[in-house]
Amino acid sequence: MTLALLNALATAMAVAFIAYVAFILVPFLRHTPDPVADPEAFQFHFLVPCRDEDAVIGATIATARTRFPSAHLWVIDDASEDATRDIVLEAARIDPRIHLVARSLPDARRGKGDALNAAYRQLLESIGPGTDPDRVIVGVVDADGELDPDALPVVAGAFEDPRVGATQVTVWMKNRADPTPLPGRGRWRNRFGHWLVTMQDLEFRTVIAGMQSLRARTGTVGLGGNGQFARLSTLQRIAERNGTPWHGALLEDYELGLHVLLAGYRIRHVYDAHVSQEALPSLHRLITQRTRWAQGNIQCLRYTPRIIASPHFSTAGVLEAMYYLLLPYFQLIGIGAVVTLTVSSFLGPATEAPGPGQVAALFVFALLPFAVWGPVYRARCEPGRGGALSGVLLGIGLWAYVFYMYVCILRAFVRLALRRNGWSKTRRNAERVGRVRGSVAVER
Repeated sequence: MTLALLNALATAMAVAFIAYVAFILVPFLRHTPDPVADPEAFQFHFLVPCRDEDAVIGATIATARTRFPSAHLWVIDDASEDATRDIVLEAARIDPRIHLVARSLPDARRGKGDALNAAYRQLLESIGPGTDPDRVIVGVVDADGELDPDALPVVAGAFEDPRVGATQVTVWMKNRADPTPLPGRGRWRNRFGHWLVTMQDLEFRTVIAGMQSLRARTGTVGLGGNGQFARLSTLQRIAERNGTPWHGALLEDYELGLHVLLAGYRIRHVYDAHVSQEALPSLHRLITQRTRWAQGNIQCLRYTPRIIASPHFSTAGVLEAMYYLLLPYFQLIGIGAVVTLTVSSFLGPATEAPGPGQVAALFVFALLPFAVWGPVYRARCEPGRGGALSGVLLGIGLWAYVFYMYVCILRAFVRLALRRNGWSKTRRNAERVGRVRGSVAVER
């Protein structure tokens, strides 16, 4: 009886997930071009959080200043132990639009949100009294981030709507075409690393972009940690209500998005502009990063009462937000159901074991929601890098790739149970070894 109930539960969850994939796939495929506007009608400021980023920050500053000469760059040094501060100071010495936000211990290293709040306060002090905060756009770009040179007209197009308080651009992986992401590590480790990089590019440019397409219809578009933009007036309103714009969740980007929506603003996702960042070719570092994201997701569940009570969330918006916030718990239930079914199939009575047809059906239900994205990615995102068969193989690869998620979910719940809420930053690919004293997640 128990096995039959678990079979029914597993089937119901699989069917529900397939339906969800259909809901995100259809609006994604129906995407129409995003509107554009003159970015000179706005004043852009980029916040770049840094902690031990001397391997990448020089190139990031040079690229941003070349592509966006009218924008201001606020580089936050969060008590780095390397040459990050010196690199920024030298750049700021010759360029008045580059600003150093210097943080020192014990006030530093309290999370990305705290670092962004420090930059926000310094930015506010620099804004002239006659400046309209509705026309000041504050962006967040990672230390390894490269914003699309044509991004600002698309971002400006979103902010032409006065109801829009924030915008998120699509994320691409800058090293997706690198066949040797782990130099000197051997042929097979590089092949595996390249596959991980490709899967992350596929994940962000199709699955996550598809989720945002659905959220655009439910009014619950989320913000990401890289490539988010917000009006200064929106950040000010959030700070007036809550003390600061950014808060303490490990998923501080999605948390900010919730505050934007709860304040009555809209968030727009723009697919036609992107920011490029490094994908992680190391499984260990990927699991470390995604465990942090999963834990941050669980932390944001505390906003449930405010979301349900908010007049700014429609019924569809509440359902979408609650699905996302409860997803780690659904995944935990799924892990338990799969483990129990597997053990029961081997140890239970033969009459209760699932038949070949049931096993085949469950496999198809498990594979299809992921496999469909491979051909979509190949056709829409990287059409010149393979044919139809390549797309199918990518989809099957995505199904295998997402198994890392189950490890991350379990680790996230364990960390919460142990009240471990701090985190070391993920090591950059250009850094050959992990730093000491907890600055960077050590490579293993």
